[in-house]
Amino acid sequence: MDDIDRRIITALSEDARQSYAEIGALVALSAPAVKRRVDRLRATGVVKGFTALVDPAALGWTTEAFVELFCTGRTTPAQLAEAVKRHPEVVGAYTVSGEADALVHIRAADIAHLEQTLERLRGEQFITQTRSMIVLSRLVDSL
Repeated sequence: MDDIDRRIITALSEDARQSYAEIGALVALSAPAVKRRVDRLRATGVVKGFTALVDPAALGWTTEAFVELFCTGRTTPAQLAEAVKRHPEVVGAYTVSGEADALVHIRAADIAHLEQTLERLRGEQFITQTRSMIVLSRLVDSL
């Protein structure tokens, strides 16, 4: 990956709906040359795909929290991943260092919905405890 690839990635990150010609104008390449590079970046897994970013508040999901999960002894990351995928309110999940075993990012309609989601998470057989932090405001949001 060279500097032109990095500039193409930056352009795609800012607006993936730009045409190859528009990106080419930014990086001084023809549209076909940009397409070849984007195809290569996709084939090698550097660019994993393209998606629409939807404002959760527009869908009524205005409550957000980060929840630490504490699990029984030999819970694997695969078991955690399988469990949290069953909960549509979980928009991100990570194994972490420190006291907790995992950290999940939850979006919900309101506090009652968040509470229901936490109860369902606590119902997973290997989750022994949770600790929640409710988001008051987003200071930086690069996604």
